[in-house]
Amino acid sequence: MSNSNCTYIANTYKRYPISISHAKGIYVWDTAGNLYIDTFMGIGVLLFGHNHDKVIEAMKNKIERYVHLSNFFLDEDACFIAERLVKEVGVNGKVFFTNSGAESTECALKVVRKVRKNGKIVSFVKNFHGRTLQALSVTGFDNIRAQFVNSEDVVFLPYDIKVVREFFENEKSISAVFIETVHGSGGLNVIPEEIVDIINEYKNKFGYIVVADEVQSGLGRTGKFYAYKHFNINPDIVTVAKGIGGGLPLGACIMLGDYSNVFEVGEHGSTFAPNPVALAAGKAVLEMIVDETLDNVKKMGELFKEKFSEFGEIYGMGLMRGVKMKGEALKVEEFIDNGLLVNVLSSGVIRFLLPLNITEEEIEEIHVRFRKTLNNY
Repeated sequence: MSNSNCTYIANTYKRYPISISHAKGIYVWDTAGNLYIDTFMGIGVLLFGHNHDKVIEAMKNKIERYVHLSNFFLDEDACFIAERLVKEVGVNGKVFFTNSGAESTECALKVVRKVRKNGKIVSFVKNFHGRTLQALSVTGFDNIRAQFVNSEDVVFLPYDIKVVREFFENEKSISAVFIETVHGSGGLNVIPEEIVDIINEYKNKFGYIVVADEVQSGLGRTGKFYAYKHFNINPDIVTVAKGIGGGLPLGACIMLGDYSNVFEVGEHGSTFAPNPVALAAGKAVLEMIVDETLDNVKKMGELFKEKFSEFGEIYGMGLMRGVKMKGEALKVEEFIDNGLLVNVLSSGVIRFLLPLNITEEEIEEIHVRFRKTLNNY
C-alpha cells in the first residue's frame, strides 16, 4: 500500500511520495530499490543515524528480557540515564521520564503551576514546545495554537531587545520563562545574547522559573551536550526527548535544585514512560556521546556551514542547521528526484538535523546532491 491511498489514517501529515523499505546510517531505500540520503534523521530522533548497531543490539537484548513492566519496578537503565542527564547540567536534580517532548513540557508546566500558581508565563515567537493543549499554550506559532488554546497567562515575545526589556520592566508578576536557544521548527534562529542577559537580570527580581527546552537542540547536536551551555543560562528545568530514545519514544523533564522534589507520590505519572526497551536504546545513545563525538559535531558543523553558505544564509549551530535559500526555495519533491530527503519549514528554511557521527565524505555527498538539485531547476 502506498503512502497516498490509506483512507483510514487522519489527514494530519503531508507525506513524501515514496514508500520506505529499510534504512541504515544516513541512507534510506524505498520499495523500488532507490537510495536516498536522510538529512533530518526522523526529525531529529536518530542521533547516530538509522539502525546503529549498538542501539539495535541494546534494544534486542532488553526485548529478550522484557518489553514492558510498569512503574512499580525500576529498570537499571533508567538510573544510568537520569544520572547522566542531571550530571551534564552540573546541579543536583531529579528526572521524570516521559514519552515525548510535549509530555516533558507538560511536566515542566505542572511544576511551574504547583510552585507559582499565579503570574505570566513568558515564551518567545517561534518557540516550539509541543502540540498537547498545555504544551501548545506556550508554543509560539499562532497558526497552530490559536484555534485550540489561547491562554491569557502566556505572553509571546519577539527576539527584539527593546520589546523584551520593556516587557520585563513593566510586568509585575512572572512565573516562568521558556527558552529554546536554537529554534527547531521556528527556523534555526539562535537566541540573542542580549535577551539571555535580560532574562537573567530580571530573574533576580521576580524569582521566576527558567525552562530550557532541549528537545531538539540537546544531547550534543550543537557541539555541547545541552545547547543552553553555549550561553550564560542556568535553568531550573530542562526538557529533553527526540534523540534520547534511539528511535523509540522517550523523553525527560529534568527538575533541578529547589524544584527537584516538587512532586509527591501520585501527583504525576505515566503508563509507558519510561519504557524499558527505549531506556536500553537511550543508554546506548548516551554512552556514545563523548568528547570525541562533540568535537566531530563542531568540526562537521563548521564544514557544513562553509560548504552550504554558497546556497544562502546559514542558521543554527553545530549539526543543527538551516539554509535560507538566496532565491525561491525548491519543493521537497525536487530534492527527492536527486536522492535527497529534506525538510522545508514554513519559513522557507531547509532544516538539517544531521547525525552526530556524520563524516566529511557524507557531508560532501549531501552537498553534491543539493547542488545538483539546484542546477536542474
